[in-house]
Amino acid sequence: MPVTSELLLARHGEAHCNVTGEVGGETTCTGLTDHGYEQVRQLAQALRDNQSETPITALYTSPRQRTRDTAAVLGETLSLQPRVDPELRGLDHGDADGQTWITVKNGFGGRPQRYPHRPIAPNAESWNAFLTRCHAALRTIIERHADERIVIATHGETIEASFSLFYRLPLDEHECAGQITSHACLTRWQQHRNRFGHDVWMLDTHNDTRHLDTSTNPR
Repeated sequence: MPVTSELLLARHGEAHCNVTGEVGGETTCTGLTDHGYEQVRQLAQALRDNQSETPITALYTSPRQRTRDTAAVLGETLSLQPRVDPELRGLDHGDADGQTWITVKNGFGGRPQRYPHRPIAPNAESWNAFLTRCHAALRTIIERHADERIVIATHGETIEASFSLFYRLPLDEHECAGQITSHACLTRWQQHRNRFGHDVWMLDTHNDTRHLDTSTNPR
């Protein structure tokens, strides 16, 4: 079946908040570590080497610093101007922003997906609210770039949301199975057109880190 559209979700590289174990929200994220930048440079090179026949036409990013840093490297390598979409931001953490994840999860009883209908902290949004927002943002971008190949510098949460979007999973009140997402990994969704003229989204690769050089990136 021919591929008509392709959505590439690139998780950000290692960030300072990942190293410290802190909730890196809108006000506290300080961007990528040196190691994270190197991861993203390798990802960017792999994307550039892979677009000789089908070029990437658009680059989007979450507004948080770690994804903007990631998008800046991707944009420079791919000769694309990153577009910041506020609706692609990760979960709104509210009062949990800047706290350690251990503290937040101990108080909540697990990760945000554990009780998806409840906010993880005061002034935060619930996991289900995040999914609803993220699904709408992804749909808008897909419709805007029909029959194109696009990349989004994003969060592991958004990659997880893409599964519930394309598999049309209903919102639930209990934690469901999730997906592992490594730093600077790539998840590739393709829209295929079958012989009846029907379009269907299919997962091609997930958590792909083959582009990372483990000899220089041992973590």
